[in-house]
Amino acid sequence: QVQLVESGGGLVQAGGSLRLSCVASGRSIYNYVMGWFRQAPGKEREFVASISWSGSSTSYADSVKGRFTISRDNAKNAVYLQMISLKPEDTAVYYCAATFRLSSRQNDYNYWGQGTQVTVSS
Repeated sequence: QVQLVESGGGLVQAGGSLRLSCVASGRSIYNYVMGWFRQAPGKEREFVASISWSGSSTSYADSVKGRFTISRDNAKNAVYLQMISLKPEDTAVYYCAATFRLSSRQNDYNYWGQGTQVTVSS
């Protein structure tokens, strides 16, 4: 079992930046693909970004390309999401998740954190 805990969310003005962190416990994330998803009020949860176990391969939703960067530190059992140029439409609960294969499909992810709220004011 892998337990995931996100942090770093908060309230930020449009154009601002935030860095989300996700720390794993229970098992090493070394063999896991890690992903970030988000769910805005009244909307379906959607894929944001993923990163391969080595960090050599990343994937992003079109809506965040060029603004968000996913990274990982396997030694710290952690994955990060650096977000810049934030927009009000980025407001959502952001979830960290783990899976065994590269995927943007949430059903492919086995472990989930509880989420952290990001609110971007205009």
